[in-house]
Amino acid sequence: MQNAREAPGNKHATGRVTIIDLAEHLGLAKGTVSRALNGYPDISDGTRLRVRNAADQLGYRPLSHAQAIRTGRVRSVGLVLQMNEHDGHRPFVADFLAGVSAAASAEDWSLTVATASSDAETLKLLDRLAQEKKADGFILPRTRLDDPRVNRLRETGTPFVLYGRTDDLTGCAWYDIESEAAMAQAVAHLVAQGHTRIGFVPGAEGYTYSKLRLEGYLAGLTGAGIAFDPELIAASAVAREDGAAAVGVLLDLPNPPTAILCSVDAAAAGTYDAARRRGLKVGSDLSVISYDGAPESQYLDPPLSTFTVDVRAAGERLANMLIRQCRGEDPETLRALAQATFRKGGSDGPAPHAA
Repeated sequence: MQNAREAPGNKHATGRVTIIDLAEHLGLAKGTVSRALNGYPDISDGTRLRVRNAADQLGYRPLSHAQAIRTGRVRSVGLVLQMNEHDGHRPFVADFLAGVSAAASAEDWSLTVATASSDAETLKLLDRLAQEKKADGFILPRTRLDDPRVNRLRETGTPFVLYGRTDDLTGCAWYDIESEAAMAQAVAHLVAQGHTRIGFVPGAEGYTYSKLRLEGYLAGLTGAGIAFDPELIAASAVAREDGAAAVGVLLDLPNPPTAILCSVDAAAAGTYDAARRRGLKVGSDLSVISYDGAPESQYLDPPLSTFTVDVRAAGERLANMLIRQCRGEDPETLRALAQATFRKGGSDGPAPHAA
């Protein structure tokens, strides 16, 4: 008769492979196997990998309720999407969720997603999911300068990681795309094509990304030696109609801009409408560059020049950061910046006077 170590399929009478079976198969103490499966830092990477591979081979699956009692964790990443946002987090939410889910699954964690329709409902859901042990911590997308979600989770001691930054980063883990650098790069790109009158359309007020992208625009002007002209800053716009209205004001100035830099692609689509109504052709009479990399921006005529982000990779990185924090790592050591990628379309070109 084979013993437990020789028989990968050995199971208890319940038909389920237990942690005892796994420990006997590996010749390790039950406590070592448990700590390896739960990602404790005192277990070497080699042992952790060996245990995980054996668990996969044997078909071991922990009982979630027993694990929660033992570790205080339910091994679930939480995410509350606020659907009253201007775009309901579309079109990026599918790729983002795919990245979060893939990273969580690789660690034998799950993903708990809920939706809210207001700030107040978001806070209630964060409280309830944490109290009911539906999630060990949360990913917070689209951060604000003063973010009530951050304040609430700090107060309750619930782990969280920001997709973005906020004014007070004390105790925060975060991952962000350096969109301010993208805006500065866009200004330099336009200046190299002869543009000196460059308008800017900010994003939604109160959001960190909007402040950072404005700062990037201003830094780009400074770097190019161009004096800042406040009348070239349009009203905030995050939708196509608002973008058309905001850019229309700029184009009707006595000395209008020859290029427009937008914080989000939806507003940039409105720039096309404003230009068309004034008999201007985007790409030759007016250059436009934006940020988001929304798929539909490729179908504008001409295709929009914009900065793209690997949203799936962002989801994976955020899930990994949150899991590491839930396992005891200091959140302030879990911080990273990545860069957006410029996707050249046909919407930018030489300034008309330099053509």
